[in-house]
Amino acid sequence: MRENLSMSLEDLYEIYRGHPNVVIDSRKVEKGCLFFALKGANFDGNQFAVDAIEKGAAYAIIDNREYKNHDHCILVDDVLKMLQALATRHRRSFTCPVIGLTGSNGKTTTKELIARVLETKYNVHYTKGNFNNHIGVPLTLLSMHPDTEIAVIEMGANHQGEIDFLSRIAEPSHGLITNIGKAHLEGFGGIEGVKKGKSELYRFLHETGGTAFINLDEKFLDDLLPIGTKRIAYSSNPEGTPEFSFKLAKEKPSLEVAFTGNSADYFEIQSGLTGIYNYANIITAATLGLYFKIPCVQIKSGIESYIPDNNRSQIVQKEGYRLILDAYNANPTSMLASLQNFMAMDAPNKVAILGEMLELGESSPAEHEAIALEAQNANFESLVFVGEGFKSIASAMDLIWFENAAAVKAWIDNQDLIGKTIFLKGSRGVGLERIF
Repeated sequence: MRENLSMSLEDLYEIYRGHPNVVIDSRKVEKGCLFFALKGANFDGNQFAVDAIEKGAAYAIIDNREYKNHDHCILVDDVLKMLQALATRHRRSFTCPVIGLTGSNGKTTTKELIARVLETKYNVHYTKGNFNNHIGVPLTLLSMHPDTEIAVIEMGANHQGEIDFLSRIAEPSHGLITNIGKAHLEGFGGIEGVKKGKSELYRFLHETGGTAFINLDEKFLDDLLPIGTKRIAYSSNPEGTPEFSFKLAKEKPSLEVAFTGNSADYFEIQSGLTGIYNYANIITAATLGLYFKIPCVQIKSGIESYIPDNNRSQIVQKEGYRLILDAYNANPTSMLASLQNFMAMDAPNKVAILGEMLELGESSPAEHEAIALEAQNANFESLVFVGEGFKSIASAMDLIWFENAAAVKAWIDNQDLIGKTIFLKGSRGVGLERIF
């Protein structure tokens, strides 16, 4: 019988405290880091353990004893589970607020806005990029610096149980759901499945005595909150007795939001965001600022400092034409909202390039048809559809269709773009940003 040489969580945590830089890619090893040898469908990180140490890693955490070929290889039962457990152990060393954030749309923009606001007063640690899954959340937690005063952890999901799982890793003390929409319908099993899956965060907060921030303007959210859960409500309708009330002061060319702060002073936020769908993201960030006692003038400056990038509601001025890039991801709810915003935009010579929406399951044909019909009624100068999801409806309606982004690029290179405003929206897998 083999001796159990696996290291315990507490012993590994002591090592981590001396080497708090965690990496999972041997190509990104830095001197003194911990390399976690994760396995994937097409690779086994155990094979790179010694290489990582030779590149400067202090230790490599492995789960295959055949690769324990170095004194600084640490054997555990399961590298991924240990990474997750270590993240929770580290999170428990903090007493500061940890805000869990999920939702069908707007998660990343809302997270960025919240961080901008909270950073005006606190040392804030927040999810970078889209590190919001079963690996990204642990890595985000493990990069928390000891002087962190508030953490904002984004949590993504495409199936039941995932938000509950991530909540039990991050153990948020506060939480919010941006909205419930038609995202990942295939994995969740329809809109009722989305409600159940996303509201796992609410149920975790109820179980642990945490506090939920509820946007009363959004459908479903208040009804999904378990009775007795601590809540902070905010809304555009003061009749709903929210703790914080807001008003849309101006929609175009960018959103302006009015609110009265704790000092009874009236403020207007002149954001750099377009699209009415970003209004909820702005008032969510302002609500958290008010809740955490940030002066209103700092809330205003924090939100106004945010300029969208990374293909999210991003406006790019090119030589002679303008791009509106909203191509980071798409589902029926976000596609319709952003498409309608583009339709309402006061701009000449509009071109819409719409990529298919993935992970919709049986709903896919109907949802793509609904978007195509909406777009056709807009009378764009040019309307282009991309991907298998739009193929049949584009053919039936005799509209321009291409198989992929590369084919669109070949077409666009032969178009006169001078004076055009071009809108791109599609799922991440379509890669519409590669067209330009």
